[in-house]
Amino acid sequence: MTWLTAFLRRPPIDWWDLVDILVVSVLIYELLKLIRGTRAVQMALGGGVLVALFYGSRWEHLETVNWLIRNMVGYLVFAVIVLFQSDIRRALAHLGRAPFFRYFAKPESAEESIEELVVAASMLSSQRIGAIIALERQIGLRNYIEGGIPLDALLTYDLLLSIFQPSSPLHDGAVIVQDDRVAAAACFLPLTVNPRLSKELGSRHRAAIGLTEENDSVAIVISEESGIVSVVADGQIERGLDADGLRARLRSLVLQRRAAGPKRDSRLSYT
Repeated sequence: MTWLTAFLRRPPIDWWDLVDILVVSVLIYELLKLIRGTRAVQMALGGGVLVALFYGSRWEHLETVNWLIRNMVGYLVFAVIVLFQSDIRRALAHLGRAPFFRYFAKPESAEESIEELVVAASMLSSQRIGAIIALERQIGLRNYIEGGIPLDALLTYDLLLSIFQPSSPLHDGAVIVQDDRVAAAACFLPLTVNPRLSKELGSRHRAAIGLTEENDSVAIVISEESGIVSVVADGQIERGLDADGLRARLRSLVLQRRAAGPKRDSRLSYT
């Protein structure tokens, strides 16, 4: 009962202790998510066996086993770094993509993403390949991502071209982009019920309008029939954009360097 008495005599727990426990719990949870389904799981189990042997050898006074484990620990650290260097890089990259660090992201990353989108839209337009790309902003699109095929891949124009090829099983639906990542493909979006829309607008345009009517996302639509590139924001569509116009429009919407509302001109109309 000595250990129980010592435990009950511990000093009271304050708020900083709770914060400490919370941070450690989150780190352990994120670590378990990262190693789930990888070879690191078996290595973690092996490490658990070594820890159990270490304390068991101390408890049962198995000096040889205890000496062997103590001398192996230093070499095991280097072995883990060598064997799991790719997993360690992936874990650090995952930590760097946490929402907290997005506030410190460099503007160059957003510029590169916009350039990839412009190149992909231009190439899809020239080949008359229909596509719809939704860009997440402040309001999350998780419910639509979960309804599609999750990818979580780096945003590149090659990837977008591959997804929207007619022979690809992922071409039917929308691609959702989060920052510089392609979150999911083959996502189905809600169609708008606005009766004032032009008859020329197909299901892709209506889906883009329906999505942006519900949240603050931005959608890029490439028409399969005409190859016209359109941008949709706040439920309004701007059609007939060239590469320079698309680049400028995305900068104003995604980088928020000026008012996010779309300009009304001769190209912006429901009729």
